[in-house]
This record gives sequence, C-alpha cells and structure tokens, in this order.
Amino acid sequence: MTNILVTGATGNIGRLTLQHLLKRLPASNLVGLVRDPAKAAALAAEGIEIRQGDYLDYDGLVRAFEGIEKVMLVSATAFTDRNSQHENVINAAREARVKHIVFMPIIRKPGSAFVLPQVTEEDLFVEERLKSSGLTFTFVRHPPFLDNIEFYVRGNALETGVHTPAGAGKAAYACRDDLAEAHAVVLSESGHENKAYSLYGDPAVSFEDVAQILSEISGKPVPYNVVSDQDYIAQLMAAGLPEPAAGFVLAWVHGVTAGEWDGQTADLETLLGRKPVSAAEYLRASFAARLVKAPFEKEDAANA
Repeated sequence: MTNILVTGATGNIGRLTLQHLLKRLPASNLVGLVRDPAKAAALAAEGIEIRQGDYLDYDGLVRAFEGIEKVMLVSATAFTDRNSQHENVINAAREARVKHIVFMPIIRKPGSAFVLPQVTEEDLFVEERLKSSGLTFTFVRHPPFLDNIEFYVRGNALETGVHTPAGAGKAAYACRDDLAEAHAVVLSESGHENKAYSLYGDPAVSFEDVAQILSEISGKPVPYNVVSDQDYIAQLMAAGLPEPAAGFVLAWVHGVTAGEWDGQTADLETLLGRKPVSAAEYLRASFAARLVKAPFEKEDAANA
C-alpha cells in the first residue's frame, strides 16, 4: 500500500486533505509533516503518523520523506522565501526516492499577463522544477477559496453591504473542503500521473452577484458598494491588517474583478463525483447561524 505524506498537516488544506484521505485509506498509510508535532495531537489520535519537518531544513526533510511514495506539497506561506522552501522539498523528495509529488498552484489562464505577487512567479517556478525533476507530478490548480469571500467583501456584509473596488469580473471559487477532497482522490488513486487539473467551482460569481446572493439569503437588500483601492486598503488596515497584507488582499480582489479565475472545467466535479459546493450554498451555510441568532438577540435586548 502506498505511503502518503501531506505537508503543512496542521494548516487548513493539509489537515482537510488528511481527513479526506482517512475516508479512503488506512491511517497506517498516512503521514503528516508538521513543524510542531505538539499541534498535531488530533491527527495523531486518528492513527496518522506525525513527522517533524521544516521546508528550510533540507536534511530534516530527507529524513521525514523516508519510506514515502507520494507527497502532497502544500504551498509555503506568502511573504517568505517560497522558492527556496519548495525547491528543498523537491530535492529532498528525490534524494529520499519519493516517486510522486502533488502540488497546488493557483490557476493561471493560458497567456494571462496577470501576476499575483508572492504567488504567480513562485508557483510557476515549482511547476518548472517538478517537470524537470524526473519525479512524477500532478498539479491540482486552485481558484480563490470560497472561504475567503466574506473577507474580500469586508466584514458584516449583511448589515453594511459588499465593499470592493470596481470590476464586473467573476471567479469560479471553490471551498477548501472540496479542494482537499479532490487532493485525496488524486493521492489515493492511480491515473493522475503527470496531469494538471484546474479545480474551478461552479458557477462563477462577481462581487455584485455576491451582494445579490446575500440579499436573497437575508430577505433584504444588500447593496454592492464600489470603493477606491486606497479606501479598500484603508478599511482593511482599520480592521487590523498590516499594509503589506492589505495590499496582498487587494491583489486577489483585482484578479477577481479582472476575471482572472472565471474559467470552467469539469475537473473538480469529475474528481469529486458530484457538483462542488456553489457560492450560494456556501454563503447560505456561512450566514445561517447569524440569521437564526439575530432575532433572539433583538428580543433579549427588548426585554432587558
């Protein structure tokens, strides 16, 4: 049975990928790579072997990859030396005789001139390194996460409306859980060697569409408000985000409004064997608790 290691095992994508792998394979065939094993107690309790490793510690990676056939390379955090970290993983995997690496770059339209700082060039670097490494590879390319829409549109949109810079472009978002399940399928099955998948969700939506979806969910108008780039960054910083991080969020929003991720393939649906969660379904579930709670909060206030 293939031994599979997932890096970044205590992060969102890594943890979810392992949880979906547990539904498909025995825990004895799964390994999670973490920098701090103490934070992986829940995974260890499921029977998953936890190995300590850091992308910047090459020798430690070689040791961690011993006996592993497939590695899920979860992207290193932005605003770090991602090229060095990812190259360490690839080279260590080769030295440890890993056979197959699955990597999760952002989707990039053919011929696109759009560059997402800290992401685009680093992802292309990894893709080229894997293609020339002699390792088997699979690229599971991601759209923006549905999980981040609420953050992009600024705070409590049900009360204050959707606030983003101008642009009618759409994005075919997918939720982390669906993407992680697709990872698990690729990692646990054969037939995905040296392939690239674009894991678009369905349907693509604009920020104005998001306002309309929220209006339907809440039963009252949720306005779509266009703000300048400067005001958008100022609002993010007022909420506590450092300026470089606010600029990074703005770059994602610019990609959405430019239609950079408005494509469509059947890749995600095919891998899942079902329709992926839509933006409307995700937002309805995300805001449901608040919609149920709000009337009781008002009643309690009236009786106080």
